[in-house]
Amino acid sequence: MSIVGEVESLWRYPVKSMRGEDLAEAFIGFSGVYGDRLFAFRSSARPEGFPYLTGREQEGMLLYRPRFRHPDKAARPPNLAKAEAMAPGLSPLLAAPTDLAVEVETPTGEVLDVEDPALIRMLAERMRDGHVLTLLRSERAMTDCRPLSLFSLQTARQLGDETGTTPDKRRFRANVYMDLGSAAGFAEDRFVGHRLRLGPKAVVAVLERDPRCKMITLDPETARPTPDILRKVTRDHEGMAGVYGAVLVEGTVRPGDAIELLS
Repeated sequence: MSIVGEVESLWRYPVKSMRGEDLAEAFIGFSGVYGDRLFAFRSSARPEGFPYLTGREQEGMLLYRPRFRHPDKAARPPNLAKAEAMAPGLSPLLAAPTDLAVEVETPTGEVLDVEDPALIRMLAERMRDGHVLTLLRSERAMTDCRPLSLFSLQTARQLGDETGTTPDKRRFRANVYMDLGSAAGFAEDRFVGHRLRLGPKAVVAVLERDPRCKMITLDPETARPTPDILRKVTRDHEGMAGVYGAVLVEGTVRPGDAIELLS
């Protein structure tokens, strides 16, 4: 066992493909970060296997800012302390839907309930014919693949050096950004097939490298694309950047927490 770095920041995305929020702490459960991607918009024009409307189809989705109406209730499961106190540490409950209500600030500054039909109309106005949108709500994160994504600052820095840019780390839409100290870029690749402890309790099995798509080309502040980043990842890094993990032991994680390689 060895300390390989620390948690630089923690992020969740209440609505899939919209802007994320920086967290002071995160409960990482078997389904991922608590409150992550509970809502998504389904498009009738998307494949059945991946039916979501994302920034791939509508870049401006990144400019919408979702937030929980009751941030204190959305921070952690309501019975977390009592569940953890019961041996061997029980899985806590998800809060009631009313406690996890989400509102969305639009690019024009209007604030709408995520369930407001006006929000769907606003998104649909920017789409070509054939996209009929409906809102989805889930009790687990509607992630692309695995429940947790991890990405190192060193990888972002290397991609910046390789493309002559300074990419905002938020392009990579990770849940856990890691500072791996003096390690080189893409050092997280070596964690695949191993377990990491994040903070005092949470344990993650790193399963695979993260295949990348158009989303990393989009500036999180303007939604303008920078295709060179994806070209570089595709040409020189097998189309992969960052890693995916599955949670083996649930726990609360905070920025600054140690990241320990267990096996």
